[in-house]
Amino acid sequence: MSGALIVTAALERRVHDRLTGERKAHFPAERNFLDAHLTMFHALPPSCGAEAASLLKRITNDCKPPRARLAEVISLGRGVAYKVESDDLRRIRDVIADHFHGMLTAQDSQGWRPHITIQNKVKPFEAKALLDEKREAFEPQPLDIIGLSLHRYMDGPWEKLGSWRFRGLDIA
Repeated sequence: MSGALIVTAALERRVHDRLTGERKAHFPAERNFLDAHLTMFHALPPSCGAEAASLLKRITNDCKPPRARLAEVISLGRGVAYKVESDDLRRIRDVIADHFHGMLTAQDSQGWRPHITIQNKVKPFEAKALLDEKREAFEPQPLDIIGLSLHRYMDGPWEKLGSWRFRGLDIA
């Protein structure tokens, strides 16, 4: 949906740059409009921009950076991603989902499977080859999430509307 709002977890710069490099190396160039990202919501209503920004600012002021990790390399069928595990980030997502209850798309209302895509929309044999390569070398590792970001979908690319760093205490 053009103009829809997207909420992402903001990654620490070095991690972001490394994963973006992987994405650029493995994602079809003609379809790769974006840097590496961890999407929390795919399509909040366009009319909720100020409300979403206010909520994300409040959450990041109240919460410390969530503990997270890249847990494994997973298949997307026609692509490859890193599965992200984080109970802290899941709780933050639940707060946002509760706030926008009744306005979420079917995709955002379903169960959340956090991941960072490094390849998509390729032939299955290409995806399988990269999956095997990445799994061979992969070891679970911490993932530094430094904040939350809000974007507007622009029929392919995204327009960044704001980003807020975690500053608070424990979220429990």
